[in-house]
Amino acid sequence: MSHRACITRRRLLGMAAMAPYVVHSSVRGAEGTAPPSDRVVFGSIGIGGRGRIDTRIFTAFAESHMAAVCDVDAGRLGRAKASVDAYYAAHRRGAGGCAAYGDFRRVLERKDIDAVAIATPDHWHAVLSIWAAQAGKDVYCEKPISVTIGEGRKVADTMRRLGRVYQSGTQRRSRAHWRFACELIRNGRIGKLRRIVELLGRGPTCGPQPYPPVPKGFDYDMWLGPAPWAPYTPARCRGSFRWLLDYSGGKITDQGAHFLDIAQWANDSEHTGPVVIEGRGTFPTEGLYDTPITYDVTCTYANGVKLEVRDPLYRGDWAVRFEGTEGWLLATRNDLLASRPELKEPLGGGSIRLARSDHHQQNFLDAARTGSRQIAPPEVAHRSATVCHLCVLCLRLGRKLQWDPSSERFVGDAAANRMLDRPKREPWTL
Repeated sequence: MSHRACITRRRLLGMAAMAPYVVHSSVRGAEGTAPPSDRVVFGSIGIGGRGRIDTRIFTAFAESHMAAVCDVDAGRLGRAKASVDAYYAAHRRGAGGCAAYGDFRRVLERKDIDAVAIATPDHWHAVLSIWAAQAGKDVYCEKPISVTIGEGRKVADTMRRLGRVYQSGTQRRSRAHWRFACELIRNGRIGKLRRIVELLGRGPTCGPQPYPPVPKGFDYDMWLGPAPWAPYTPARCRGSFRWLLDYSGGKITDQGAHFLDIAQWANDSEHTGPVVIEGRGTFPTEGLYDTPITYDVTCTYANGVKLEVRDPLYRGDWAVRFEGTEGWLLATRNDLLASRPELKEPLGGGSIRLARSDHHQQNFLDAARTGSRQIAPPEVAHRSATVCHLCVLCLRLGRKLQWDPSSERFVGDAAANRMLDRPKREPWTL
């Protein structure tokens, strides 16, 4: 069956968000085993650190073909194109060259491209995702789904309305020990869940920065995109964008997009959120960065569970601690600890099982080709990112907030509601 035929079949099935999750073994196989007509044709937009990883992965899959790369940095763009071309010359002769673009609109207007991988700075995620969906593309977008709650809602609604496959780059959902921890909690292994503690790390600071000329070959105005105009400085761009509120939300949206997502999964609150948010934190008083440095925020859910988001690390690592009436579990990037060894024993038959993915990008590719369920769909990604944004807004406003997850509005707080979204520079509007 051709990829186009698979798309038609998916439309007929409705791409319902709650459809049974299926891993299709037919889409797996050695490099080159999938015929060209059955490959998902990709464009990769944003090919910095994380973008290089995603581009390599989607290039090497037998079921996909990387037809275009796009970046505002001409040097990085040239290196990415050369890398893809070299791979196909060595492993898939006759595949043809990979096109290179400095403007993502050139990628979206190509009718032969089925899907895009987005790994730009966060402030571009919502615009690119929505514009890609409107151009008929499926979307794999690195976390977080948005930089505001309003943006995330627009992304989720657009994907549902247009029937596009969207996968958030919250890769912890495709790691076995994180899924197992959530299954243990959902099955009551630690008793009734009472408290979740997230340890995400302290935010950085920097002093005053120089403002040199924009480097040759770097389209800085396009890099800024929908964000307010600001003078160029190296510390604003590259990975440092995470520490400025115009482009991201600091540690809470950077690592929190992963780990608060796991908290939502374990708490069975993937389609809702907390109702009260309160806490305290500190912000830089000089220099360029303006996201939280220290923070201690508590989110209370309607079921009584308290989610605490803090800046210390656990032995130098990010971690999530789940506390229940019968014990605790502590999950780090690569390990799962428990208050008693028996709490980690395998689950028996008849237990609650969560959707399984063993490879995050492969899971997206399966969904794009066959209509199977993706592990990190847009509504779930939006709700998880919302928790991150609520924590940051609480710290910025410096007061307790009451949140209605159904209406996605603050209760009796007009000032907070005005911060649910932000204006964008033309023409990058939604």
